Amino acid sequence: MTKFGFIDRIAPLLTRLRRGAGASMLALAATVLVLTALPAGNAPANTDPQGSMSIEKKHMFVARLIRNYMERRHYVKMPIDDDLSVRVLNRYVETLDPERMYFLQQDVSKFDEIRYEFDEFIEQSRLEPAFAIFLVYRTRVRNQVDTALTLIDKPFDFTRDEYFDVDREDEPWAKTQDELDELWRKRVKNDLLGLIISGKQEDEARETLKKRYTQMRHRTEQLNANDVFQFYTNAYLLSVEPHTSYLSPRASENFRIRMSLSLEGIGAVLQSENEYTKVTRVVTGGPADMSGELRAGDRIVGVGQGDAGEITDVIGWRLDDVVELIRGPKGSVVQLRVLPEKAVAGGDTHVISIMRDKINLEEQAAKKSLFEFEHAERTYKLGVIDVPTFYADFEGRSHGDPEYRSTTKDVRELINELKNDGIDALIVDLRGNGGGALSEAISLTGLFIESGPIVQVRDTSGRVRVNVDPDPSVSYTGPLAVMVDRNSASASEIFAGAIQDYQRGLVIGEPTFGKGTVQNLVPLGQHSRTDVDLGQLKLTVAQFFRVNGDSTQHRGVVPDILFPIAMDSDQEGERSYDNALPWSRIPAADYEPQYTLGDSALLAELARRFDDRKDESDGLRYLREAEEFTASSQQVEQLSLNLETRKRQLEQRRERSTAIENELRRSRGLPPIEKVSDNDLITESDPTSDGDDGEFPPDVLLEEAGHILADLISLKDHATRLAHTGTDDTVEARN
Repeated sequence: MTKFGFIDRIAPLLTRLRRGAGASMLALAATVLVLTALPAGNAPANTDPQGSMSIEKKHMFVARLIRNYMERRHYVKMPIDDDLSVRVLNRYVETLDPERMYFLQQDVSKFDEIRYEFDEFIEQSRLEPAFAIFLVYRTRVRNQVDTALTLIDKPFDFTRDEYFDVDREDEPWAKTQDELDELWRKRVKNDLLGLIISGKQEDEARETLKKRYTQMRHRTEQLNANDVFQFYTNAYLLSVEPHTSYLSPRASENFRIRMSLSLEGIGAVLQSENEYTKVTRVVTGGPADMSGELRAGDRIVGVGQGDAGEITDVIGWRLDDVVELIRGPKGSVVQLRVLPEKAVAGGDTHVISIMRDKINLEEQAAKKSLFEFEHAERTYKLGVIDVPTFYADFEGRSHGDPEYRSTTKDVRELINELKNDGIDALIVDLRGNGGGALSEAISLTGLFIESGPIVQVRDTSGRVRVNVDPDPSVSYTGPLAVMVDRNSASASEIFAGAIQDYQRGLVIGEPTFGKGTVQNLVPLGQHSRTDVDLGQLKLTVAQFFRVNGDSTQHRGVVPDILFPIAMDSDQEGERSYDNALPWSRIPAADYEPQYTLGDSALLAELARRFDDRKDESDGLRYLREAEEFTASSQQVEQLSLNLETRKRQLEQRRERSTAIENELRRSRGLPPIEKVSDNDLITESDPTSDGDDGEFPPDVLLEEAGHILADLISLKDHATRLAHTGTDDTVEARN
């Protein structure tokens, strides 16, 4: 490895630090790093950072543990080399400054002098360079927050035509301090403009921003050595594969709470995205789900306590702090100020109130519904079983409790009830089902096939284990469809893939998420002789493969009938993750398709009929336009800083939203509405939302799936008649 002058200059300090010189030497090392990264005469006034932190022995111990686990037990055997070194540095810098609003180009250039050294740092469990880079970041945050606070008190010309870059992730780093300050001038102006448009008076908006930026600095100051260690360690782990990560003791506790549901909240999975807290999933049966007002993709920009408490601006907050604000006692109310997924940054926000509670497990259970519809002059009765997750009461089952709940047990009972209702066909609805118990995906598949392998699992050593359905009994033999979408993942993909491989039923919808790997949670404290909490390692240890040999990883399950709302599926789910494992295949398991649904001519005819119908479907047209509307919001690269221009653009979006909504209402014989806000327009990700008209908007996709199944029944009936009579009435069957 080539040694660079930059690291040589701080190497003696780092060596002394490793020998236990402590926090003061780390601060000095950071000072040298800062001074070498800044131009002469531009060193920050505060180069001896307050709250300097020391690397503890436990951090180096955990670093060694993680390296060993990655080398010996991770599913991907990635060499620790120069290529990985560059990726780790880049990801670490991006983790600290994803929008490139703090570091200067000269900072990054100095960091690049050691870009080929991080493989050695990992091998040797050396953490000092990562900590030193963080202290440069902390100093830059202080400087830019000071700049922002100064700018807030200055007047802004909102009649001037200029623009703010919304997404700077791929923009070049600012070359000079003046250039960086100009970026911040536009940012402050944009933030102020957004608050004014949302209804705040200008003086109130300025005070809100002062609090926001002051909190931003405070939260950065509060980051400790455990936080920095987690940032850096995950930069390494996520450079290998996106589902392996280190959870610090604090993050581990939050993870435990979320998994055990031991503390009341709203029932939503959140993540940080730039400076927003984004809702990635609304948990079925949780308070947010029951309210119907919070949706995946929405961004939480403020949190308040009680029905009338002051709402605290949380833009730029760390995720843990936002979560702590949202959690609270059961029965208490939390207010959320939400920027909808469909709104552009700085667009309309609205406030929703949710009563905190535990997740209602009953609401997570499988449910049935029954609806009748007309198709080709015949009335069909369709049974639908919605499976939000794959669940099982393992403790109740092991204790022999006859009342224990599981997905398979519940669905079997629901099928029997629907058969008694005289259904013509059945849909298993897995839209939004992110997975759950693997054993339940296997046993649920067994309700529809006689027996055989369901999924193959390849472990770190390359050994393949085949999981089979041991029960030859079948609960339902009639026409079957499985509905999936971009959020159907893991166990859902195993079930849908097996149904498709056995040609037992149609898979309808969008390409699924593509989560085809298995993770174990490793408590690292088990390797310590003390009681110190060392956090946990979430480690990828295996990969799922379908019985036909295809992986569900990355590609997911591609439906037999693809709904035309699946726009940009390459940017959804696993396919959107950096360093995601690619699709692959292994030899097929020993299985035989037990049915004839995979007949290419039959599938082609079903697809042809759907194609003929979809262009005339008002519902599908509505969902396509809603998807395009949402995509247009997410693709906005610049925002006008002219007040009147900004207002006009927002009004145009509201008018377009209203037009899309009213187009569907007219097709359903409902009166038009005057205006909708951003959060009133549904999209394909939430097609079942109820409006003011009972069942409006309808579940368009479920309706279309029903028509596809009706076509299947019609074609099967035609084939049966042809086999018995020898008469080809294909033309009649198509009408």
